[in-house]
Amino acid sequence: MAVDHGVAPLITGAGVHRRVLPYGDHAVLVECASTAEAIALSRRVDEEFEEAIETVPGARTVMVRTDDRVHDQLTDRLSTLAVDASELAPTRTIEIEVSYDGPDLAEVAELCGLEVEGVIAAHTSQVWRVAFCGFAPGFAYLQGHDERLTVPRRSSPRPEVPPGSVALADTWSAVYPRRAPGGWQLIGTTSAAMWDSTRTPPALLAPGMAIRFIDLGVRP
Repeated sequence: MAVDHGVAPLITGAGVHRRVLPYGDHAVLVECASTAEAIALSRRVDEEFEEAIETVPGARTVMVRTDDRVHDQLTDRLSTLAVDASELAPTRTIEIEVSYDGPDLAEVAELCGLEVEGVIAAHTSQVWRVAFCGFAPGFAYLQGHDERLTVPRRSSPRPEVPPGSVALADTWSAVYPRRAPGGWQLIGTTSAAMWDSTRTPPALLAPGMAIRFIDLGVRP
């Protein structure tokens, strides 16, 4: 289950003299200094750049697509535009209920130097930020701030990961929206639908949203 809870804390990010690379005739790829800067830049372009018909934030990049051929003036604006999270409109907080019963939970605890309950507490006590989406429709890369939950991907990926699997890899957390191969560490499950083609919009999570995971108290 996922619950919408209003305003989320904002993340600051600013940058000047970014590198802007051609991305075909109608798009550019803007390189940012941080994920926070990429989120802030993407939001500001959406709000203020009439010529932009699509923005796609990444971990440290933003792709900006236009109707017309990209011109030097747009490139110059993107390379020097100052952004800060204080400029962003408030975003939503989504609560996602989780059963912490994942098959990799004990191994993650060992990798983190924590008890199982410590991993769960660290995962649920912080606010995660949707940095960008990719890999599959509805798959959102969630950025946290507790470095203790930094874990490597599995050495041997699974051929199938069930939908609703809550996972960790490197500094990120995510929820698998559908059955797919995957090498992330699985720590729990949720019934919240990350992607529903009958819903508007179909993706539950979008860049800039804040996420809180709620422990349902289920253990292996």
